[in-house]
Amino acid sequence: MREMLSPTSAITGRGLGDKVALITDGRFSGGSHGFVVGHIAPEAALGGPIGLVRSGDRITIDAVKREIRVELPVAELRRRRAAWRPSRPYAQTGVLAKYATLVGSASYGAVTEPIQPRRRTF
Repeated sequence: MREMLSPTSAITGRGLGDKVALITDGRFSGGSHGFVVGHIAPEAALGGPIGLVRSGDRITIDAVKREIRVELPVAELRRRRAAWRPSRPYAQTGVLAKYATLVGSASYGAVTEPIQPRRRTF
């Protein structure tokens, strides 16, 4: 899960801050700025919907409904999913390779152990 300060700074630095939204499965620090949506899950690296989006695709972001939709026919999304292949992991050996193999989704905290439901206390 990369930190997105550099991409948001690049967007703003090129004068595109009012024209571009950054949608990512990455994370943001307090220094990130602009129209950003992070922690999208399932992640692109796992074949999630964000991994199927291509340059030029129209995307609707509805903050009130908390929805993101790519404006493509279902048949096109199915075709893209069928053609999708995971990229080769950055680390092939060592601790980073082990982490990449064991880590869960960012939507569950990107931890390396199963999430246990919290007990409710009243």
